[in-house]
Amino acid sequence: MKKDICSLNYEELAEEIGGLGEKPFRSRQIYEWLHVKLADSFDEMTNLPGKLRERLGREYEIPGLKAAAHQISQEDPTEKFLFELADGNMIESVLMKYSYGNSVCISSQAGWRMGCRFCASAIGGLERNLAPSEMLRQIYRIQKMTGERVSNVVIMGTGEPLDNYDNFVKFIRMLSDEHGLHISQRNITVSTCGIVPNMRRLAGEGFQITLALSLHASSQEKRVRLMPVANRYGLEEVLGACDAYFLKTGRRITFEYSLIAGVNDRPEDVRELTEILRGRNCHLNLIPVNPVRERDYRRPDRKKAEDFKNKLEKNGINVTIRRERGSDIDGACGQLRRRHTAAK
Repeated sequence: MKKDICSLNYEELAEEIGGLGEKPFRSRQIYEWLHVKLADSFDEMTNLPGKLRERLGREYEIPGLKAAAHQISQEDPTEKFLFELADGNMIESVLMKYSYGNSVCISSQAGWRMGCRFCASAIGGLERNLAPSEMLRQIYRIQKMTGERVSNVVIMGTGEPLDNYDNFVKFIRMLSDEHGLHISQRNITVSTCGIVPNMRRLAGEGFQITLALSLHASSQEKRVRLMPVANRYGLEEVLGACDAYFLKTGRRITFEYSLIAGVNDRPEDVRELTEILRGRNCHLNLIPVNPVRERDYRRPDRKKAEDFKNKLEKNGINVTIRRERGSDIDGACGQLRRRHTAAK
């Protein structure tokens, strides 16, 4: 079985190529081809001897990532990508262009097993974890397809990154490494539904990435109804892990809150959220829920969402409503993958 050469970090690749009897500068060349020039094949590596390229092709692979669908929004500068992995699994990525730079949202797993009631990604369950290379190559493929440089990365697509912990951590190190794309860790955000042991592990990795918690409810009782993972990790425990992350890293926590009409947008939710968040160095991101055909959850109208936000602000909570992007192109997590699968 061939080795995944794109999942080897700089030091591992140097050791691997040294083991082939090659001089150290060859590993530097290969790493640059893979992670700076974004080569898709060994044949592209024209400054390598032909025999070395042939040997690399026999013993190693550059994991395939084929664009199965590419949608470009007519409403805002957003593009959605559906990628097919070498084994046929499908994953989604989104490119969002802002005045400060281009942001890519990537997937960390094929499918998802956390089962949030309002999320299209949860339908169908988990297929498998993604390798570091498969996370990196979503970004690489988007850069090559669009000709756009990516400066910000959010791991908020399909999957729970902290359920794929080791591969995710290696991906962060490689993404921010000076020998590759060298994206600043301060420009990287990871979203988790609240896997407490790995949140605490992440705090000790020495990263400067932003941690975003999928909160989605103002009490443990409501959170359990929306997010099955809350049965395992209670709200108090999850908030304690957020506090530990802030104390260890100094990075402000973001709380993600999907607004669902009649479910978590009531006056009592304002009161309970205020109790939870007041005094914490955090930011609350309100996200009007994206309707999913298989679910009956609805988003509140714009006025109701604004009223909810304003009441929280009056209570001293740092809060924004996330601007909707890509609504005309299955922009929400899991929608394009779900539609493609259903069409087969």
